[in-house]
Amino acid sequence: MSDSEPIAGGPESGASPSGGAPGAGLTPGAQRPRGRFVPPTAAPGAGAGTVAAPEPHPETVTGAPALPAEALEIAAGYAFTGPALDLGALLWDGQCHADAQVRIPLPMLNRHGLVAGATGTGKTKTLQLIAEQLSAQGVPVFLADIKGDVSGISAPGEDGEKVRERAGQVGQEWTATGFPCEFYALGAAGGGIPLRATITSFGPVLLSKVLQLNQTQEQSLGLIFHYADQKGLELVDLKDLRAVVTFLTSDEGKPELKGIGGLSTVTAGVILRALTAFEAQGMGDFFGEPEFDTSELLRAAPDGRGLVSVLELPAVQDKPQLFSTFLMWLLADLFQRLPEVGDVEKPKLVFFFDEAHLLFNGASKAFLEAITQTVRLIRSKGVGVFFVTQTPKDVPGDVLAQLGNRVQHALRAFTPDDQKALKATVKTFPNSAYDLEELLTSLGTGEAVITVLSEKGAPTPVAATRLRAPESLMGPVEAGALDAAVKGSLLYPRYADAVDRESAYEKLTAQEAEVAARKQAEAEAAEAAKSAKARPAQDASVVDQVVGSGIFKSLARSVGTQLGREISRSIFGTRRR
Repeated sequence: MSDSEPIAGGPESGASPSGGAPGAGLTPGAQRPRGRFVPPTAAPGAGAGTVAAPEPHPETVTGAPALPAEALEIAAGYAFTGPALDLGALLWDGQCHADAQVRIPLPMLNRHGLVAGATGTGKTKTLQLIAEQLSAQGVPVFLADIKGDVSGISAPGEDGEKVRERAGQVGQEWTATGFPCEFYALGAAGGGIPLRATITSFGPVLLSKVLQLNQTQEQSLGLIFHYADQKGLELVDLKDLRAVVTFLTSDEGKPELKGIGGLSTVTAGVILRALTAFEAQGMGDFFGEPEFDTSELLRAAPDGRGLVSVLELPAVQDKPQLFSTFLMWLLADLFQRLPEVGDVEKPKLVFFFDEAHLLFNGASKAFLEAITQTVRLIRSKGVGVFFVTQTPKDVPGDVLAQLGNRVQHALRAFTPDDQKALKATVKTFPNSAYDLEELLTSLGTGEAVITVLSEKGAPTPVAATRLRAPESLMGPVEAGALDAAVKGSLLYPRYADAVDRESAYEKLTAQEAEVAARKQAEAEAAEAAKSAKARPAQDASVVDQVVGSGIFKSLARSVGTQLGREISRSIFGTRRR
């Protein structure tokens, strides 16, 4: 049989690999039968070149002999026996072979991954495809929707000629299916459930990245957080941080940091200006209470499918440092909260980090080290992280080394810089039977070069793949449907309205008022003392009057409640809950 001849059970035959009609017998979220490739073997006693039919197996797909030896070897590398996600069918010599399925083992999804490719090559649909299958397997998923076109995962897809054609090519039993979703937004920017973090829990390292501070300013901000932790001054929102910085540069506050380096007026001015500019852009709503509980991301739907958490970011897509850093806060907070579990049968959560290059642009050395350590260690807590960007060179080498699963869409090589990026990308792949430099520039939309970790943790052969079609809607849902889903969520009443409780700003304002009142009382007492020298000795002294005053007692109580309240912090300087 030649490569051009139809493959039994393949798309040319008009039948699905399992022999049934597309979608037959499937319910939404049900696991589909997996096609496992079994290489042909020679019949006992047969002459050279004689091939015996494979032994009957419920998962065996016929037609495999159509593949040449090199392609057979690649296909065998994806013949996993355990639960796996179906990504698509093998491409070889311009032909799509539905019998040779390219898959990724479910237990390997917490070994992290990279989805890369030029704009318009299908990265978003790849995320959607993987997220759907994870949800169907009961694994919660987090997706950042920067362009506003991922919300369709909550609605069944639309059948059509292109979908049926793709499903036939890759041997997919396509069924229109929607998946359980929660929709979030950063603060009040967007139509989702508001996500907020307190300044205290966000920490100085991440906040420095958002404010674009240099290393010296970042260290000074860390000193400010340290002081606030020690004194029990909760930094809930931006006005709290501004109040602490202002106090520490005042005559009353300067001595507070004198023993540990102090805070220069110039650095404090830079931080205050950065905070003012940040708030003027409408960013203040992202910090405050109620603070989002990241364990909400780990939930399953009532039907057992994993919940897909979609963070709607179109309203802040022109503020890349904010949303990329906020995503890092979510990941860092999960890292702190989750226990060590080691290797698991399936991940507790898979986190997709879209536009990942924005996270690393202009990042300080401390920030990059913190990201690397978090990515390295969070695997053992059952969380997988997929970075989504245009080229692998957008991700620092130490982070890239942690990404065992790779889906590389097409790259463009129009300029010398593009050509350099292409050559650098090719070098990041294992040895391949393909001419990767040529292949990566000729892939079509919805096609990718894939290598993943096998069930034993070893890299699989590089496989050019035509990807499956998502079963949910490939586009945004209507605004009315999205709004109804948000307001109908059980989480909406909990997080919708901001709360402004007593924190550093209120405490320092009250303290300032008490100090002013005390000074006035001392001045009045001193004035009274001058005219009262003839009074009896038993009159109370000025000190006794001050100590006995209600204002002094209130201040003493405030200081007493602050003792022993220093907050312990993590890799990123975020608060440990």
